[in-house]
Amino acid sequence: MGRVSRRAFAVAALSAFTMMPQASAATGRRGGAPDSEMRGVWIASVANRDWPSKSGLSAARQRAELLTHLDTAAGNHLNTVFFQVRPTADAMWPSPYEPWSQYLTGTQGKDPGWDPLGTAVEEAHARGLRLHAWFNPYRVAVHADPSRLAASHPARENPDWVVTYGGKLFYNPGLPEVRAFVEDAMLDAVAKYPVDGVHFDDYFYPYPVAGQTFDDDAAYDEHGGGFPDRAAWRRDNIDRLVRETADRVKEVRPGARFGISPFGVWRNAGTDPLGSDTTAGVETYDDLHADTRKWVREGWIDYIVPQLYWNIGFAAADYAKLLPWWAEAARDSSTQLYVGEALYKAGDPAQPAAWQETGELSRHLTLAVEYPQVRGHVYFAAKDVAADRIGAMARVVADHYGQPAPPPR
Repeated sequence: MGRVSRRAFAVAALSAFTMMPQASAATGRRGGAPDSEMRGVWIASVANRDWPSKSGLSAARQRAELLTHLDTAAGNHLNTVFFQVRPTADAMWPSPYEPWSQYLTGTQGKDPGWDPLGTAVEEAHARGLRLHAWFNPYRVAVHADPSRLAASHPARENPDWVVTYGGKLFYNPGLPEVRAFVEDAMLDAVAKYPVDGVHFDDYFYPYPVAGQTFDDDAAYDEHGGGFPDRAAWRRDNIDRLVRETADRVKEVRPGARFGISPFGVWRNAGTDPLGSDTTAGVETYDDLHADTRKWVREGWIDYIVPQLYWNIGFAAADYAKLLPWWAEAARDSSTQLYVGEALYKAGDPAQPAAWQETGELSRHLTLAVEYPQVRGHVYFAAKDVAADRIGAMARVVADHYGQPAPPPR
């Protein structure tokens, strides 16, 4: 997932919201019993970000680390884990479509000797946690050398499916056969395991790399007829992935929910009057060809978790401005709104001054109480919940998660 700042935004002073009174310490809401709300955490496996801590660990060690993350989530009164099971066109379960993930053993395709996804689902449920299987649809590798992939990897068997861009390998979203394949690969896990949800992160078309072009000319020439321009065709490709995945999840596992955690800015108001009062360097609609607002308004997805990874008062992308924008986008929609929170920034000396304050994240939750469309929060990511460098997560728990709460349905 690599949730880091996408562009170097200017640092701004904290807004007046930093002095808002806290919500009920017992409930996260003002008074009454604990409400149904999302209290989630991402467990990222790509590049061994959260789990396993490094490749090549024994099966017993990998399992123990995973259970520790689940115990930590439950101990902080969280109720949902988003477990990354397909980080780079590979698998954290025995898949007939794709090889075992290299992040388990260090060698892509090597059997780790156990079933991480099956274990995660069983053990999460044993702790009263729900588990959403988190998939990255189109990323093939974080390097640009196909020969480093497992010999049986579909990207090697179908090199025409792959685009090299920014030093990485991607499946081409413009090819219908690619879209069908990645859906089949992901739905295999959904069919096999009683997951509570299916989750995509913020990667659709790749983030822009200066001076480089994503070469999908041949696909556009073959499939782009009838669209006003390439951007509209690309957005339609991603729309199709979202709609088709939503339909197939409901067919395969009717009780599971489908949601997406996009980059937090759909479009800046300077680009589109419907956009947010931001000056972000990335806009999902234009740069990733992901019309995230449309998915919410049309009710194509069950929930959305915009990554609002900025502090209150941050000039280019102010949390206090983006939160009401997303609340309005979700108003009267069937799509539930949760907020992605940048716990990883708390206490990082490279981040703005606001992130050195223990209470910054708690203030986010206090502000969110004012918007009924916000049904909870999800934290990036598991190792930061465990480490809690400056006590920011402990502050959230003390101020808002004093009692357990069921996730929304």
